Amino acid sequence: MVIAVHLPQFHPFKENNEWWGDGFTEWTNVGKARPLFPAHDQPRVPTELDYYDLREAAARAAQADLARAHGIDGFCYYHYWFNGHRLMEEPVEEILRLGEPDLPFSLCWANETWSRRWLGEEKDVLISQTYSEEDNLKHSEYLANMFSDPRYIRVNGRPLFVIYRPNHIPVLDHFIKSLRTASMESGCGNPYILGCSAHAEGVDMRSLGMDGTFDFQPKLGFLPEAFEENHTVQRLERNKALGVDSPNLRLYDAPDFRKQMADYRNSLGYPVHPSVFVGWDNTPRRGDKGTVLLNNTPEEFGKSLESAQSYLQSEKFSDEGIIFINAWNEWAEGNYLEPDMSQQTRFLEQVTKVLKLPANAGNAKPD
Repeated sequence: MVIAVHLPQFHPFKENNEWWGDGFTEWTNVGKARPLFPAHDQPRVPTELDYYDLREAAARAAQADLARAHGIDGFCYYHYWFNGHRLMEEPVEEILRLGEPDLPFSLCWANETWSRRWLGEEKDVLISQTYSEEDNLKHSEYLANMFSDPRYIRVNGRPLFVIYRPNHIPVLDHFIKSLRTASMESGCGNPYILGCSAHAEGVDMRSLGMDGTFDFQPKLGFLPEAFEENHTVQRLERNKALGVDSPNLRLYDAPDFRKQMADYRNSLGYPVHPSVFVGWDNTPRRGDKGTVLLNNTPEEFGKSLESAQSYLQSEKFSDEGIIFINAWNEWAEGNYLEPDMSQQTRFLEQVTKVLKLPANAGNAKPD
């Protein structure tokens, strides 16, 4: 099963208007980006899908058609829930309301506090992520309604749900129990819950009461000094070795990074559902303090897909294995499958070329 992680952000909404200015979307930063060194591929310009607005059904349908045509079984939409307050919910709720497009979908609860950190302002909190048992019940009921949609992705008949930061939830046991109860009482069955490794590397999520681990990429914390704000001699030397004379930018070699993450995944003593990142360049958000993975090509991405596929075929899953592709449309982080002016559809073509689904695949389609 091949699922692309999807950011349902590309439309104006009340909170973003207040925090960033009227009409702000990810396209705002994407369009303002400029090259910061020779051969820097900025700004990124979409082609087939253009600068879409996800409030429009036609835009959502075009995404689904493009994904399906290139072997993507479904989308995993980021889901934002802050003690009952939802953000960026309109695209997914419209998919639910209208019954289209027919591409299967699932949800990943991106349970993080929002701040201006991607502009370097760590302490400026926009909205806090809080938890309570009372809220767990409301949230579980909301999710069970989502699970009831016939397009919702199931693993061995069980609705798939991902928690981005499970160890951030002080009432995690209660949430898991509440979600399982609400889902089963609604007739949707016992949900297949994955915990994401992004902030909990080395944790087998089954030990926390979940059904498995989503091995998240890219693991930026593996990069030397990736989050170091001060200038260092090592960073300057590393950048110069990559052909860029800059003390600020965080530059790394993508093929080396991909191998490091694959070696780590393969060394784990428990099975995981692997992910593969497409690329990384968050200078549209962070400017000259951004992180850029150089030498990233569709072919290198394809090799990572092959590695993830080989891993799944070698592991003994009692459930169907999933390859997550991160991401479908993280444009401001340079991490997207959607076609652009530079690469056209080459990254998507790697999915078509490489991912010949294993014999046990197929449950991505709605039951």
